[in-house]
Amino acid sequence: MLKKDEMATLGAGCFWCVEAVFQELNGVKRVVSGYAGGAVANPTYAQICAGKTGHAEVIQVTFDPMVITFADLLAVFWRTHDPTTLNRQGADVGTQYRSAIFYHDKAQKVTAERSKAETDASGLWPDPIVTEITPFDHFYAAESYHQDYYRQNATQPYCRMVIDPKMRKFRAVFADKLKKV
Repeated sequence: MLKKDEMATLGAGCFWCVEAVFQELNGVKRVVSGYAGGAVANPTYAQICAGKTGHAEVIQVTFDPMVITFADLLAVFWRTHDPTTLNRQGADVGTQYRSAIFYHDKAQKVTAERSKAETDASGLWPDPIVTEITPFDHFYAAESYHQDYYRQNATQPYCRMVIDPKMRKFRAVFADKLKKV
């Protein structure tokens, strides 16, 4: 029996950066940038940036668990952002940039908690991991101009200065997990 596609919802700072990374993973079928973890229905980017809705910028990943597992996605997650900084990624500051895993079922919760503990104990990061692990509730897709941002805006200064170096490092570390071109 074939396993059906699964979803993962992850916050790791600016969703443009996170989307760019996860789009290149073999087994990932779709990545949508959006918002989760807040109290306001149908938030806008302006509301999110004001930091008053409680949402985090996240990506929602649709993936084939027969090709890439949730644990594999988390291995990439831990290594492509700094999970030790509370409400901050680089120059982006605020609760909307927090490190978060929004689990969709009990199995994802168990996997996320185990992965966090193992990564914390591994010494990968010198400081303790502060990533929140909370139940998934709602996902709101971000405005259309945020979708596929890096691919459509690769020459923009933010993409060149922030996302390009992240992508080079990611591609080198995870070369064996990339989609074949």
